[in-house]
Amino acid sequence: MQLKYLLARTRHWVTTSSPEALYDRQLVWIALGLMLTGLVMVTSASFPISTRLTDQPFHFMFRHAVFLLLALVTASIVLQVPLSKWSQYGSLLLGLSVFLLIVVLVAGKSVNGASRWIPFGLFNLQPAELAKLSLFIFMSGYLVRKHQEVRSSFFGGFIKPIIIFGTLASLLLLQPDLGTVIVMLVTLFGMLFIAGAKLSQFLALMAVGIFSVVALILLEPYRVRRVTSFLDPWEDPFGSGYQLTQSLMAFGRGEWLGQGLGNSIQKLEYLPEAHTDFVFAVLAEELGFVGVVLVLMLIFSLVIKAILIGRKAFENNVLFGGYLAFGIGIWFAFQTLVNVGAAAGMVPTKGLTLPLISYGGSSLIIMTVAVAILLRVDFECRISSMAPRPKKIADDEKK
Repeated sequence: MQLKYLLARTRHWVTTSSPEALYDRQLVWIALGLMLTGLVMVTSASFPISTRLTDQPFHFMFRHAVFLLLALVTASIVLQVPLSKWSQYGSLLLGLSVFLLIVVLVAGKSVNGASRWIPFGLFNLQPAELAKLSLFIFMSGYLVRKHQEVRSSFFGGFIKPIIIFGTLASLLLLQPDLGTVIVMLVTLFGMLFIAGAKLSQFLALMAVGIFSVVALILLEPYRVRRVTSFLDPWEDPFGSGYQLTQSLMAFGRGEWLGQGLGNSIQKLEYLPEAHTDFVFAVLAEELGFVGVVLVLMLIFSLVIKAILIGRKAFENNVLFGGYLAFGIGIWFAFQTLVNVGAAAGMVPTKGLTLPLISYGGSSLIIMTVAVAILLRVDFECRISSMAPRPKKIADDEKK
């Protein structure tokens, strides 16, 4: 009887948002669950490559744990920053991102032919991750300030953010990093659509965006090879289709319940980038269909939370927080779809991380900061809803 009561109280505490709590506890548990899953899967997937490169089987696990600790510390600091400060200094943050993107082109660290990292000793900063978040923060403030222009004027309110995006995209394409550009473009379109941009203008700009992406793919032979190998990876299984065929083998071996944690064969130097871009393939092999579904449910629960927080922010007239919450939700959802789709052979490989799971310090820290901002939006909405309303409004509601 006592055990039954204890289980009931535990279930109630974990699943129910207390009226006294000024933060979304479910969002915290979802984020922590994804981070713990990421630590476990990175440990498992990186074991062989870590042993070969450093003679230390847990080298990447320790690094990921340090990144995780840094992410949580940074998020706890960000949580104290009011939304008004993010809105006020959004332009400055965007300028910093542009500066870092220029620095990475001049003095960046090159890996596999791409210059995307600025070395800082034990830590390599990837400015593209900061650029994504800074663009969404800036755009949220812009949509609040220029709401009417976005709805009515094509050149006044619609083109200006596209020019800013074009500047960031140009610097990113010089790295090159087409995947980040596509994520930013899709999220930007989503935010403009939520802001009420005219459908005709929106569709016209979407057509231009799709045409530009296709043109960028056709201009680079290695991107064309990625597309052709994605369409039929078995045509060249030991060449351009090697990574995808190995990933598909991992999915096939996973079956329903998987091979068991740590028992992946593909991570044994067969599948490149097993602990970063293709960690989901190792997860599928070791945890099976059930594990895949549970992890995807966690990620999209976080996305749904972001959307619900955004809607609550609009209802409480926290417009900046509303746009930013929707932007973060679209960002997480689309990046997950691209990463999982690439691992499962549904879209070409783009080199994007799986949110809060893949190995990578910059991605993990920035996405944890994004979750902290969501918690801050929810906190300010709860404070706003608790504020006493003017007497006249209360009387009108009674009538």
